[in-house]
Amino acid sequence: MKRYENQQWKESMRITLDFNNMMADMLGEDQGISKESIASLDEQLKTAAQAMKTKREEGKMDWRDLPWNQNEIVEDILNTASKIKQKFDAFVVLGIGGSALGPIAVQQALNHMHYNELSKAQRGGCPRFYVADNVDPERMKALFEIIDVEKTMFNVVTKSGSTSETMSQLMIIWDMLKDKLGEGYRDHIIATTDRENGNLIKIAKEHNLKTFYIPRGVGGRFSELTPVGLLPASVCGIDIEEMLAGAAYMDELCSTQDVHKNPAYMAATLQFLAMKSGKNISVMMPYADSLKYMADWYAQLWAESLGKRYNLKGEEVFAGQTPVKALGVTDQHSQVQLYTEGPFDKVITFLGVGKYRTTMEIPRGFEGIPAVSFLGGHTLNELIHAEQAATEYALLKAKRLNRTLTLPEVNAFTVGQLLYFMEVETAFAGELLEINTFDQPGVEEGKNAAYALLGRPGYEEKKAELDARPQKKEEYIL
Repeated sequence: MKRYENQQWKESMRITLDFNNMMADMLGEDQGISKESIASLDEQLKTAAQAMKTKREEGKMDWRDLPWNQNEIVEDILNTASKIKQKFDAFVVLGIGGSALGPIAVQQALNHMHYNELSKAQRGGCPRFYVADNVDPERMKALFEIIDVEKTMFNVVTKSGSTSETMSQLMIIWDMLKDKLGEGYRDHIIATTDRENGNLIKIAKEHNLKTFYIPRGVGGRFSELTPVGLLPASVCGIDIEEMLAGAAYMDELCSTQDVHKNPAYMAATLQFLAMKSGKNISVMMPYADSLKYMADWYAQLWAESLGKRYNLKGEEVFAGQTPVKALGVTDQHSQVQLYTEGPFDKVITFLGVGKYRTTMEIPRGFEGIPAVSFLGGHTLNELIHAEQAATEYALLKAKRLNRTLTLPEVNAFTVGQLLYFMEVETAFAGELLEINTFDQPGVEEGKNAAYALLGRPGYEEKKAELDARPQKKEEYIL
């Protein structure tokens, strides 16, 4: 029996949401959220919950079924990952946005923090892992200086197959591999894309590339629990079955339509009320380096899903809450001053860990300096827990909204829970805001402008629009 099949173990690994420091009982009526304000949303909450249920039943939230319907896909991923480990020294993801942020966050959370510096034996035979999520030419050149492309597997990830950044990287790799390997280039490229539509699937079919598919109803920022994230994780030795089991467990916890019993719905409700009261900044502050990049992944999920000009009625609403990432304890010394004494425009979410995966003792010493010697005999574990508790208290005392998500420990099961929790929270917040959570028209405008500037066929009208834009004035350039 695998540990995640044991109900008692699963319950011991349940992540918890503590929202005491969001409530008026704790912060006071002037800044906190009252029980009455939640009760006043009763009909709206019921409508949103029913919409979530209906959309799932109608197949409009395919990402919610990912923990349950991928047995065959997981088997294929595990077999493919095993072959990659045997043959390749490096695994490189070519992707951007959700295709990159999720794999980076999971790798940081679940593998050694200096993974690539370990020997292959220390990595359990797994290849080094890189994500090329930018088109900075210096960065690409630097990557080629530390990998041997002849011993590297490249996973190109784009659902549309028209993402300029990713496809330009593929073109560079393609040319390089064909030059060095001839027809063997095919064995060094895996495509992850839409099953039927887009340019990458055309290329994959024409050149007989190994291909994994992103379900049609799953957008990039909701795709970490598809092959987008599962393949890189498996290649790097992460237990993807346990990750999916964690997501399935959170799905069970979020199955009730009662907001007071559904952690993700309650989290979204409180954020919605915070937004209504002018708290338009959402800070995520992990108190574990392993969870550092979860804040990056969350930033895209929250910003791209909720930042919308129009609601579902076509009315201008300019919705959204700006995500900001911080790291405890690092950013106690750079950002917390603003959070405690600056504008009342933020909600701070702490990501805490119950039990760290190692213990580091602080030796006794400097006995003649009491302000230092008191640390001796404690552990870094105690210190970081104390730092988190102290920051929570400082924010409470300053009447600043904050909440805490605690992972009993960081493992594949709890990370799967956390990913799924944030996705459900985001979707429910979108229902409350009455917006389309799953499109990104603002992103598309920028993409289209870039296509036009580089001469992509079919974008001549956009190019003319760009050419007609006001010219920059020299007097405003110093």
